Amino acid sequence: MSNSNTNASQIPAHAPGNHPPVAQGKTGLLLVNLGTPDGTDYWSMRRYLSEFLSDRRVIEIHPLLWQPILQGPILTFRPSKSGRAYKKVWMEEGSPLLVYTKRQAEKLAERIGSEDLIVDFAMNYGNPSIASKIEKLKDMGCERIAVIALYPQYSATTTASVYDRTFAALGKMRWQPAVRTASQFVDMPAYINALAGSITDHIASLDFQPDRVLMSYHGVPKAYLDKGDPYHCQCHKTTRLVAEALGWEAGFAMTTFQSRFGPTEWLQPYTDKTLEALPDEGVKKLVVVSPAFISDCLETLEEIAMEGRDTFMEAGGTHFSVAPCLNDSTRAIDVLEALAGRELAGWVD
Repeated sequence: MSNSNTNASQIPAHAPGNHPPVAQGKTGLLLVNLGTPDGTDYWSMRRYLSEFLSDRRVIEIHPLLWQPILQGPILTFRPSKSGRAYKKVWMEEGSPLLVYTKRQAEKLAERIGSEDLIVDFAMNYGNPSIASKIEKLKDMGCERIAVIALYPQYSATTTASVYDRTFAALGKMRWQPAVRTASQFVDMPAYINALAGSITDHIASLDFQPDRVLMSYHGVPKAYLDKGDPYHCQCHKTTRLVAEALGWEAGFAMTTFQSRFGPTEWLQPYTDKTLEALPDEGVKKLVVVSPAFISDCLETLEEIAMEGRDTFMEAGGTHFSVAPCLNDSTRAIDVLEALAGRELAGWVD
């Protein structure tokens, strides 16, 4: 891709001689994923969880009621538990979500980046922050920035939160770049084809044929669906489109929801309860896919691949395998390139 309005950092020809150089004429593409703690220690986990669980898009309880609970019992005990879980999946370069998102940005930059199109990444919670990367891109001369939240299905808890923070960052800037925000890509052919191809390859690599494929999505409170959040419907749409692409018979692919938190009702059916029940229903061989995550993270590598496996096998299952997320595969970069083409239209050729 080439920029349709290319100017290097320069002193404008009509400006006085003492005018400072102005970086301009460039376009930025910012990939944003959920976030990650800086480490697995107690205080790193506490900072991360405090930021994450203080987001009004995530927890809609009024802060006067929620913050004493969060800053008291929850953040007293949960950081240690979460830190132990993160240690099981931590990579040499850091959290898997951070590692894969960074690699995605680097590989996409190799494919479409140029002097005038700068590709970078950020985390909604933790580091590197959205605000820091928007400031960096602006300082590098990006007059236009397309921000892509890396969630295939839209939810106010995820996609909207990313864009809230994007505009909050802009609200503190005197000279703002033009900004575009990307919509969900739940039915984008590139995404469905990448997911279908990845699942096909994974099943072909196994020494068994699954009785069912479980499509497990991160859950949200049911109250959010009742208020109009489209996430539930878009998850079911993903399962349907993938099943149609692969020619699966009705019922072979199941949609469930994981990672519930607190006493309220969340989207059902629950993944953990389904894993407990399937062996008694004759499903002994199972493949699990996580289509809500474009990159592997704690929820896929620990909650599903470890805890989920134990739950299923202890309930009587005989074979269990988790398909990896797209991560930094060629298929993932194909999806991101398609998204970039859609969101940068009119800004770059």
